[in-house]
Amino acid sequence: MERVVVQIDADATLPFWRGAQVFRFASVAYAIGAQIVSVRAQAPPGSGVAAYSHPLISWLLIALLVIWSGVSGLVYAFELLPRPPMVIVELVITVLLIASTVWVVRPEYFHHHQSLPSTFWITNAVVSVALLWGPIAGGAAGVGFSLLSLGIEQQMHNFVTDATTPILLTVGVTLGIGARIVSRAQQELSAAVRMQAATKERERLAREVHDGALQVLALMRRRGADLGGDAEELGRLAGEQEEALRMLISEQAAIPGIDESTELRSRLQAVLPASAAFSGPAEPVYLSSAAVTELVAVVRTILDNVDRHAGADARAFLLLEDLGDEVVLTVRDDGPGIPEGRLEAALEEGRMGVSKSIRGRMNELGGEALLETGPDIGTEWELHVPRN
Repeated sequence: MERVVVQIDADATLPFWRGAQVFRFASVAYAIGAQIVSVRAQAPPGSGVAAYSHPLISWLLIALLVIWSGVSGLVYAFELLPRPPMVIVELVITVLLIASTVWVVRPEYFHHHQSLPSTFWITNAVVSVALLWGPIAGGAAGVGFSLLSLGIEQQMHNFVTDATTPILLTVGVTLGIGARIVSRAQQELSAAVRMQAATKERERLAREVHDGALQVLALMRRRGADLGGDAEELGRLAGEQEEALRMLISEQAAIPGIDESTELRSRLQAVLPASAAFSGPAEPVYLSSAAVTELVAVVRTILDNVDRHAGADARAFLLLEDLGDEVVLTVRDDGPGIPEGRLEAALEEGRMGVSKSIRGRMNELGGEALLETGPDIGTEWELHVPRN
């Protein structure tokens, strides 16, 4: 028995999250370096005023920054905890660290320098929001942190000219868009893989039913008709069940895909009589649902004609070809062929099987039905269906 294993990564944005943590650890190193420089700095130059009013507390805040960065980096990279609450906590910690600037840094210094922690590290929170909630949330977080920092520095009048705002806004929007595109692609890939797996399973079931139950029912129908009496009634009932089972398999073979297409090969195999031989490509052949329905109806009409006119011993042979821009289905029998002038006479008698059920349907699909027949070659229909 053929089994199809479907395994799709549940989180297509995981590489983004892991790459962002590399940036996080680099920003931590920068924040520590900026802290060392700030502790030793004088503002304004030569004034003798230290940058920090509470240097020890500033180091405790840097320690909090380092601890949180390590914990959140591991959680994000390896999905150790749900991300939404982690991102919310990260936003709160980032806001508190920025607000702590007015407590631990002297006004004479932070009016002329960036707020705590460094803008480089603040970007991590923007990245997390963008990856989790998309470009709009990411852009809003970037602008929000920029406004908060400028407000702490009392530099709101520089909002238009300050470089922090466009940088954080660009990071949030760009990463958010990238994450959304990757997530959408992963969803479509997952749907395609599931559809392929379902197709293979339906094909397997159709083969097993066709090789088993359908052949037995077809045999009972034929033998019952030959024996007559009660056996004929049993044969008729077997024929009805055969037809119902074929219809059920045909309906189950219709598999909506991303482009609302249907797998043709399974639909054809479901309606073929046990005596017909079928050959087709190994891979599924997809056409629009409407095209598949019409093409299957054409094949049923051709096979019905074979059953009625080609003789009891005639066999049907089907060949399905996928040529890329079109699908070609050849239906041939080994009967005596159609006598010359018979199609014209049938049309005059009002019989529309060939003109309407076969050629008419193919014309509506934008394709064509080519007929070749003769006493030595039987009857062969070549059906061309364009993909457009």
